[in-house]
Amino acid sequence: MNMQSKIASLAQQEQNGKNIARLPFSIRILLENVLRNQDNFAITEEHVNTLINWEPAGTDKEVPFKPARVLMQDFTGVPAVVDLASIRSEVVRRGKDGSKINPLIPVDLVVDHSVQVDFFGTDYAYTKNVTYEYERNKERYQLLKWAQQAFDNFTVVPPGMGICHQVNLEYLAKGVIDRDGWLFPDSLVGTDSHTPMVNGIGVMAWGVGGIEAEAALLGQPIYFTCPQVIGLKLTGRLSEGVTATDMVLAITQLLRKYGVVGKFVEVFGEGLDHLTVPDRATISNMSPEFGCTVTYFPIDDQTLQYMQRTNRSAEQIKLVEEYCKSNMLWREGEDKIVYSDVLELNLSAVKPSVAGPKRPQDRIPVTEVHNQFSELLGKEYQRMYTPESKRRDNAWLSEGGSGSTFSYEVQKHDNDVAVEVENTLQTVRLKLHNEEYVLSDGSIVIAAITSCTNTSNPTVMIGAGLVAKKAIKRGLDVKPWVKTSLAPGSRVVTQYLKRAELLGDLEALRFHTVGYGCTSCIGNSGPLPPHIAEAVDKGKLVVASVLSGNRNFEARVHPQVKMNFLASPMLVVAYAIAGRVDLDLLSEPLGKDPNGEPVYLREIWPTQEEINQAVMKAVQREDYEEVYKVIFDGDEQWKELHAPDGKNYQWSNSSTYIKEASFFKELPDVPAPVQDIVQARVLLKLGDSVTTDHISPAGSFKADTPAGKYLINHAIDPKMFNSYGSRRGNEEVMIRGTFANVRIKNQISSKEGGFTTLLPDGNVLPIFDAATEYAVRKTPLVILAGKEYGSGSSRDWAAKGTNLLGVKAVIAESYERIHRSNLVGMGVIPLEYIDGQNAETLGLTGRETYTITGIETDLSAGKILNVKAQPDEGEAIVFEVKARLDSAIELEYYRNGGILQYVVRDFLKKA
Repeated sequence: MNMQSKIASLAQQEQNGKNIARLPFSIRILLENVLRNQDNFAITEEHVNTLINWEPAGTDKEVPFKPARVLMQDFTGVPAVVDLASIRSEVVRRGKDGSKINPLIPVDLVVDHSVQVDFFGTDYAYTKNVTYEYERNKERYQLLKWAQQAFDNFTVVPPGMGICHQVNLEYLAKGVIDRDGWLFPDSLVGTDSHTPMVNGIGVMAWGVGGIEAEAALLGQPIYFTCPQVIGLKLTGRLSEGVTATDMVLAITQLLRKYGVVGKFVEVFGEGLDHLTVPDRATISNMSPEFGCTVTYFPIDDQTLQYMQRTNRSAEQIKLVEEYCKSNMLWREGEDKIVYSDVLELNLSAVKPSVAGPKRPQDRIPVTEVHNQFSELLGKEYQRMYTPESKRRDNAWLSEGGSGSTFSYEVQKHDNDVAVEVENTLQTVRLKLHNEEYVLSDGSIVIAAITSCTNTSNPTVMIGAGLVAKKAIKRGLDVKPWVKTSLAPGSRVVTQYLKRAELLGDLEALRFHTVGYGCTSCIGNSGPLPPHIAEAVDKGKLVVASVLSGNRNFEARVHPQVKMNFLASPMLVVAYAIAGRVDLDLLSEPLGKDPNGEPVYLREIWPTQEEINQAVMKAVQREDYEEVYKVIFDGDEQWKELHAPDGKNYQWSNSSTYIKEASFFKELPDVPAPVQDIVQARVLLKLGDSVTTDHISPAGSFKADTPAGKYLINHAIDPKMFNSYGSRRGNEEVMIRGTFANVRIKNQISSKEGGFTTLLPDGNVLPIFDAATEYAVRKTPLVILAGKEYGSGSSRDWAAKGTNLLGVKAVIAESYERIHRSNLVGMGVIPLEYIDGQNAETLGLTGRETYTITGIETDLSAGKILNVKAQPDEGEAIVFEVKARLDSAIELEYYRNGGILQYVVRDFLKKA
């Protein structure tokens, strides 16, 4: 250990009589952070005492956190760079030195969210997808390449290198940092909700919106209520045939059922001894699906072994061990730790599972998927489903099954598809050249090995390759209607799949590498083949996807796919072979071999010993060295990409990708006083579990949407629309896409999707059009919502778009942590019903006018405000709400109209 460096000593606090040993490791890391950064202004002695005297039952006291670094992906990173560049432009306009606007801590931006699966199932899929990626995203990439040279403390990992969380786990994470004369634990916040994945290697990290991340990189502490810490005790070990994915789905169900939103989770117990860092990271990755802030694994021998295997230097590994052991951050003394509560999971009881069809916590044992599908089909889609209706595979076809009761003309494609629909079974018959097959409810049209959750774990990736190898030996193939894809989280995955001689087997089943990025998990599945897309639409089929991801919210994976199931990479391969979800994989055959003999999953499923041997042989330290020594170089397209230089970005009025942010233009030196909200109208009335996928613009969009019309008016061909995510640097596109999700259910609209009723007129309009009319009328807006409002990804545009639409307040039963914080960061006040009330119990229809008082006078953290909801006829409904401004600093952010406005004003005062 560097004896020249200072440390904020937890061991010294223990020697001074403070009972540090009782504190969870995650609280110890927060304590070290405030001890080291205490300045008696932003971080005070009171903050230190709050953590030293941490109360397991929880407290409403706030604590600050100053991360060591910030991680960004490009979807959230581009708007962050746009904001920084916009702040610079405003500073320059005021005659100040814009070059002083820089990140004050290191920022790593990994371009991983832009590759789309346009091409699949061929050896040229990767090359063509990357070519399309650069064509669609040239302006965005030019901005990022400019930022790399314009800002200090800012690096970019170019496209095609890997997923930010896997790159973080395998390379960026240090464990312990030696900087500015101090030794301290590595920590970060990231502009992606799955940032906690690196908790698996003992690094404290969580996801924040781009808004909070920008404030952090500009030197602002992140404030939050001192958390409860739930201990997750793991016992036993996984049984034969059970994967880390099955384990994490069981944990997701357990923690969601208990309720850990806004809490920390810390893992302990003897079961931890059997979990490698990739297994741990698989669990930590799903923290946002659990609802918690972090799922922390303390540093131990497994951590050091992983660091060695992934090519961390011997000096760094020694530093991590010595620092952690000397400063009470090494995994030991678990029996002394006091948790807020303890949950226990016996790993030996975990069974093979999937989760879906639209929430990660809805775990279904593989043996029950077919029964659950039947119930869901009837409950969600009012379809009759009987055992006989499963007989619509190729065997049914060969037996003369047709029974078509109607047919229709189809649009002629190059592949000349003819479609007939059998309406009682919701079955579509396709004739493609000389091939004939059928689709129906439950057919799998997308099978994707994707996302950091699992591609970081060699065990399940090697396992998927072995399933493919054994399936080929038995003469099985993937069904022709399944769009397959393999999107590794880093190039290391390709290296070890090749060395294991398994990449060719995956490719033989059309699982070709389509890109190194998030792809299907974030909605970049690309279009379905035209004949499949037409069959789904005209047959009104309820088709499915299976993906090794972490998110399966409505319309996220693909707008035509209504059921989406999370599964291990090994099960993704198996389901692609089966071609449908409505079967019991453990008892029914996946298919038949060329001789007509049935083949069962158990016959092609590798043993754990086979997987372990393959992993030991294939995963080599040299691969990590080779891949990561060139991680910042990029491919030839990146190297040849022309980007502007200089410190001040030159904005282009004609750009439909990059537009200067309006939030900072002509920013008044002093913010206007906050005001009560008077005579507001409801823009949306929403139910429970509305996610940021419902709120924030995401995925593709059509020409007849407000965003599509905007681009067409700017001479953009619909083929070049790209996705909402790729256009996050242009607020004109994004405001038009806010609340435009095709599955959002606004209770004051007669149409599903991004529509509302303009009041009091009664016209049903797109959300953006209605908000524009309300703005002309100078009518403020509010949103009514249920429980868990804003769950899901840390999308800053879910809050930015809300602000730009003119929404002044959201009234909800409860909030997901990140979105509540982001609303405050954009100057929108989050309000919470009290005393168990909600819109239904109060009799609110959403057609009232709303006046909210108590804001402009003595506003304080958690203040109770008064709401008067006046119907067009009848008596007013009067109730109270709690202002979810949780700390003094959040009050300042709200008064300034947002966190970045607060930072800019503070900078201008000091400049």
